[in-house]
Amino acid sequence: MAPLINGHRRVRGPYTIGGALLRALVPAALERAPDLVAAYAVAIRAAAPDLRPLVPSQAEPLSDGLHEDERILVPAPRRTLRLANGIAEFVRDCLDGPRALRVDNVHEADATDRELLAVLMRRVPALTVAVGAPTSPDGWSETDVVLVTAPPAEDDTGIRVDDYAENFIASDGTTDDPRAYAAYLALPPAERARAHDRRAAELTGEHLLGAVPYHRELGGDREAALAALWTAVDHCVGEGFLHAVAELGPRGLRLAAPGSDLWWRFAHRTATALAGIGRRAEAFEIYESARRASVDPAVHAAAAYGTAMLDARDPDPARRDLGRAMGWINEAIAVSTLLPDRRERAFKLGFDRNGRALIELRQGRIDEALRLVESAIELAERDLAPDAHPQHRMVLFANRAQLLARAGRRADALEDFDRAVAIDPAFPDHYLDRGNLLLAMGRPQDALADYETAIRLGPPLPEAYYNRAELLLSAGDLDAALADLDHVLELDPAFLDAYVNRAGVLVMLDEDEAARRDVEAGLVIDPGNPHLHGVLGQLETAAGRYGEARAAFDTALARDPGLAGAWANRAILRYQTGDLDGAVADLTRAIELGEDAALYANRAVALRDLGRSDEAAADLTRARELDPGIDVES
Repeated sequence: MAPLINGHRRVRGPYTIGGALLRALVPAALERAPDLVAAYAVAIRAAAPDLRPLVPSQAEPLSDGLHEDERILVPAPRRTLRLANGIAEFVRDCLDGPRALRVDNVHEADATDRELLAVLMRRVPALTVAVGAPTSPDGWSETDVVLVTAPPAEDDTGIRVDDYAENFIASDGTTDDPRAYAAYLALPPAERARAHDRRAAELTGEHLLGAVPYHRELGGDREAALAALWTAVDHCVGEGFLHAVAELGPRGLRLAAPGSDLWWRFAHRTATALAGIGRRAEAFEIYESARRASVDPAVHAAAAYGTAMLDARDPDPARRDLGRAMGWINEAIAVSTLLPDRRERAFKLGFDRNGRALIELRQGRIDEALRLVESAIELAERDLAPDAHPQHRMVLFANRAQLLARAGRRADALEDFDRAVAIDPAFPDHYLDRGNLLLAMGRPQDALADYETAIRLGPPLPEAYYNRAELLLSAGDLDAALADLDHVLELDPAFLDAYVNRAGVLVMLDEDEAARRDVEAGLVIDPGNPHLHGVLGQLETAAGRYGEARAAFDTALARDPGLAGAWANRAILRYQTGDLDGAVADLTRAIELGEDAALYANRAVALRDLGRSDEAAADLTRARELDPGIDVES
């Protein structure tokens, strides 16, 4: 029988389960297939930090060598899905036959492990996963959970203990034996604290994210507890383990002196994590508490910036209040302007101006956004040491590149993307953005190279495969594009645009039933998506269900009147049902949105059938001008 893993997050923190799985597989894989380990090094190193000496990074991230004050990038919450996919692919490629994974205490597992288990169950068919929990974790169905229990007289470390209180502490507080917990509570407080101190001393550095902070908090050394919590929080922020930060950060806040530097560091990172996982009201309250507890102008500037971003970065446009965000960011700028230290002022003021640029951009003022970012770059170049704050500079160059591209200054944008990539060649996102620009500049091979670099840098990035699929589609390679879109949806079954594009490809390949499944899956995510309704209209037209087809096209065009494909395809429907005038009107609208030889050729057919031969001839002439090789009726 497979060994039982205690999945409680108190044991090792994030990836308690994932780390145990990797520790069982990586040493043998290093001997048998070192290239496989290297390919998934980023995911392995993130989930099992104790394996880092065995698994060197292919490209050292810039952040690894920076002081905490210079590490300004917080990975997006979706990074853990990328890590989970990387671990799942590594596990899949390691297995040489059916295997089982038994995990208990899944209801107490960190969000990273629950996400990983779901990905393993979906993507590694050779692995049978048995998970134990008294109730289903959030987002799981009851059928996902199989109750698993450990041998009654042995804890997860394999040490037999007769003393129930000792058993509770040795299990790092994860045992659910009520006798052990009762005996633990019966200990005198001083003896209980000493027992926690002894257990903390037994644990090694690899436990810092889980058991050590827990024992330090309940032991007698407050400073040691704060140090352990801060180490855990700082690590988790850097890796993007935001749910863990949301739990560990408030514990640090309770122990640190309100208003102290350490208290503010806990507050700042906790609020950032809460905002990242959508708990914005709680993040706002932490910023409010910082304003009440501190008179440090740098704290007030940072709290104002953070509060502004709660509105500016809200993923739901309906919830954004950009006016309120502007008020907070202006307060941040006003305070940062007054900071006495020239270097600190240059960094914080530039940071705040960059934040205001985002608000200006979302209000449609691209020129003002560009001016603000350029002023931030000027501050950095004038007042910061040449090697100071490289991540800050990288972000500014990348943001200016995005704005320059929007303004049509593509060559200048490319220079800035080159600068951003040069600062941190291991950061995949900028290869994606530069690849998109290169594709728009008519350099598909260079774009492809950037997409493939982003893929290689890992862990699996759905957007890189999606962008490569779009490039392959534009080149007419439907099979390769379809393979990439398949992989996107394997990595992220909620990737809406991949359903849209794959459904379109499947229609072109006459795979109507598969296309319909993608349309239905996409409409579950976004019921009003105009692109999906447009594809649905095509499918219903092909099936001869003209009323349903018309309803689908009408929905698509009501949602997005600029969707040229829906106008063109509705025109085909109207032509087939005898509405020639309607077909001409729809094709005319499609042509107004963008000239295309096929549109003119189709309108020529409808005009000819209406007896408007001169107009039909003019359309055929224009079709041949746009595409001399087009096959048109004479």
